[in-house]
Amino acid sequence: MSEKRTSAIRGIRRVAGGPRDRSVRIALAGTALALSFAIPAPTPASAAAPTPAMAAAGRIHAAAADPTSVMTYTAKDRQEALAYWTPARIKAVGKSVDLGPTGPKAKPWQGTALKTVGRLFFINANGADTWCTATAVKSANRSAVMTAAHCVRRGASPDNTNILMVFVPGYSKGTMPYGAFAVRSAVTPRSWETDSTDDLSTLVVDADKNGRKLTDVVGGQDIAFNRPVGGTISSFGYSATRPQLGEQLLRCVGTARKKQHGVQAIPCDMSGGSSGGPWLADFNATTGKGVLISVNSSLDSLAPTEMQAEVMGPTAQKVYDRAQHLPVW
Repeated sequence: MSEKRTSAIRGIRRVAGGPRDRSVRIALAGTALALSFAIPAPTPASAAAPTPAMAAAGRIHAAAADPTSVMTYTAKDRQEALAYWTPARIKAVGKSVDLGPTGPKAKPWQGTALKTVGRLFFINANGADTWCTATAVKSANRSAVMTAAHCVRRGASPDNTNILMVFVPGYSKGTMPYGAFAVRSAVTPRSWETDSTDDLSTLVVDADKNGRKLTDVVGGQDIAFNRPVGGTISSFGYSATRPQLGEQLLRCVGTARKKQHGVQAIPCDMSGGSSGGPWLADFNATTGKGVLISVNSSLDSLAPTEMQAEVMGPTAQKVYDRAQHLPVW
């Protein structure tokens, strides 16, 4: 069954009244981690009328009993996405929001360049340019990217999804050393679509302009599911705090601890824009490699002291498995 999508993802918000009364979701629309701030996007043909364009841009596929939902973008959508996200537009979106000074827990990453981690740019339902953080992971189709579900669609609101999505691995201060990869499919848990739980997503991206698949270009982080909570975690993200304003990768390091409702947390004060960034266990600063065990999901407050993330279990594995076997032409 397919249905038209209208696009969205708003910003940071209180998640209350559901199965988890979950602090502050990191999707920056003025104050959250997915950076859906309200900068009116200059409109190419694809985004001239945000609502109709979003409604026409893709299809959502999901059978009733399927625990995953797959959203696809047409070849035209993907071409428009690559044309839309010019260096000038990317520079402008970084200057469009300022969430205050970078906190003491989040440090600019000064080590080996993390080729696998990048910015995920998209347009929300209001026609606003925005971004999240995402990570290339090892996969059967060599094209899978992990991020947060709220970077793809609004929770408990199936029709509210995003358009013109591109992944830019290794982004740093305006440079795009490995180019941009258009998102062709986005897999999210059905539970996110209906109940705002299981805030994670696996994207599938096109090959680059030379026909090379993503992880053939930048490599991929290992990924693990059903891993016990604990140990030292490095969390990365392109936070919209100054002076970086999303232009430089930040890192928090801390020991993961279990919270309620399948959530874990580490000390961290990154803010909007870092949504979807990787939680890497066993991280080697020399090689830039680790094991992805979750992604940035939510904050404990608008003046954050901790970052929260899902404990990736069977649902997360089904999302990843569905995505890694989707075709890439």
